[in-house]
Amino acid sequence: MARFRTLDDIDVRGKRVLLRADLNVPVKDGVVTDATRIERLAPTIETLIEKGAKVVLMSHFGRPNGRPNPAFSLRPLVGSLSKAIGGREVAFASDCIGNEAKQVVAALRPGQVALLENLRFHKGEEENSPDFARALAELGDVYVDDAFSAAHRAHASIAALAHLLPAAAGKLMEAELGALNAALESPARPVLALVGGAKVSTKLDLLRFVIGKVDVLAIGGAMANTLLFAQGTEVGRSLTERDMADNARRLLAFAQERNCHVILPEDAVIAAQLASGTSTRAVPIDMVPGDMMILDIGPKTVARILAALEEVRTLVWNGPLGAFETPPFDRGTTAVAKKVAELTGAGKLLSVAGGGDTVAALAVAGMTDQLSYVSTAGGAFLEWLEGRELPGVAALAAPAQAAVTGDVA
Repeated sequence: MARFRTLDDIDVRGKRVLLRADLNVPVKDGVVTDATRIERLAPTIETLIEKGAKVVLMSHFGRPNGRPNPAFSLRPLVGSLSKAIGGREVAFASDCIGNEAKQVVAALRPGQVALLENLRFHKGEEENSPDFARALAELGDVYVDDAFSAAHRAHASIAALAHLLPAAAGKLMEAELGALNAALESPARPVLALVGGAKVSTKLDLLRFVIGKVDVLAIGGAMANTLLFAQGTEVGRSLTERDMADNARRLLAFAQERNCHVILPEDAVIAAQLASGTSTRAVPIDMVPGDMMILDIGPKTVARILAALEEVRTLVWNGPLGAFETPPFDRGTTAVAKKVAELTGAGKLLSVAGGGDTVAALAVAGMTDQLSYVSTAGGAFLEWLEGRELPGVAALAAPAQAAVTGDVA
């Protein structure tokens, strides 16, 4: 992973800092219903305030399709932002470029904060327009990106803008990139990847990439059914991509070539239907009746994964191991999550997890705060696991082409 600058590497005293955040938070009836993303951004804002910067926040919100729409305004976030930074005043600009934005930014004194209106009110944002990026750059002297969750998007405020001003990563971005680097780029070995979810077809690139990076690959969830089927195991009425059997066999052959040991379920929890309170039982993986469905990994498979965790030093986790949304099919995922938390807490394991369903499953297990790092980045995390270059990360590693420091007073 290329070297990038952090807040420790830049002088921001008295300067206008354009801080790219991801404030795409849930809002109902004009009230923020989950301020987690705002709260996680607070340390970066506080650090910039302490350094005497004039902080200018930018973010997208929803999909307004390149034109102003009151339903997608960032104005309702002002109160939650203020609360997250100790009640400090947050000025609001009703546009993110132009005279209105310039006036709000010009009024800032060192240590003060402003929020610009939704970047996606302009088509130039999603088009990665150089003109739109230059208009944003006129508002700042330094660019700080703290939106890893949007780093996979080549948008103007993420990619083009970072090339126009001295750029650095914020606290969140720094933590995310540090965790990802420690997990796969320069990990303590052995490394285990735990991959679950519904479909092999949606994670082919991810599986290929991690097979080339890790020592052990444990596969659960419905996607394991497809690999089992490809090996000739009957999986009853379980969710299976039978047309992906050839791809599955190629994946397993690739793992053998790369000396990556693959753990597939050796037993399973089955039921006739996916419903709470339904009758279940655990059976060997080659004894699933034709009228039943595999809905969770079985106790022997859980024990095998727990034993593997004892032997490794780094874990990358993406995807639940069963239908965790419907008890009791959350038991396998929860048992593994508890073991991961235990080993992490004992300093024996670096554990990095991410992806929407993974975060939700860890929350069900009550283990979210007990892993080394849990990424809420969703798409960006998955694209990183697929080995793709993320525009937002690549831009931070590149030198600024020109410092645009126009006077906005």
